[in-house]
Amino acid sequence: MSLHDTTQTKILDAAEFLFAERGFAETSLRTITGRAKVNLASVNYHFGSKKSLIQAVFDRFLQEFTAQLSSHLDQLEREPAEELQAETLLSALIDPLLSLNTTRNNAVSIFMRLLGRAYAETQGHLRRYVTERYGHVLVRFTHLFQKGYPELSNDQIFWRLHYMLGSLIFTLAGSDALRQISEADFNRSLEVKDVIQEMVPFLAAGMKA
Repeated sequence: MSLHDTTQTKILDAAEFLFAERGFAETSLRTITGRAKVNLASVNYHFGSKKSLIQAVFDRFLQEFTAQLSSHLDQLEREPAEELQAETLLSALIDPLLSLNTTRNNAVSIFMRLLGRAYAETQGHLRRYVTERYGHVLVRFTHLFQKGYPELSNDQIFWRLHYMLGSLIFTLAGSDALRQISEADFNRSLEVKDVIQEMVPFLAAGMKA
């Protein structure tokens, strides 16, 4: 790993943590460089601007996630409509998500908190960027949902996907707290994958209701 790679990684690690904790608007470049222990010129050199840094933070998650999701979609696109049940579609979405935790600690929770911030805060540049680079993968997922449930109208498909993704993001963004509650109140120790499995029947029922 070169010095440039090391500096970039330090900046991205600091930025993703701070953006998830404080939000995009409330996190200054100086705060990021302070946590990363690099100078401000390094951010300008590697990323050029705060907007580009935000995009790079999302890229680091989305490149890995969408590559694996695309592989799952390749397989599902060869299946007949009757095999495209909501639970199967959810599995294709969840497996790549969980794999993020195998490469970086607590990656799923951080990614979901960042997505939650992106939903709540006005980041028009990020919405455009993500749509242009990764939107085609969500379109493929949507087409499979339509193929499996042809009785649903386009607007029903849209809203059910929106509610499903919103529920998933909200729950996983706060998964640390939920796992603590489970441990304290129900004497049940859960991993992130266990939290997701608790959600699958609920999400699937909503998708195909």
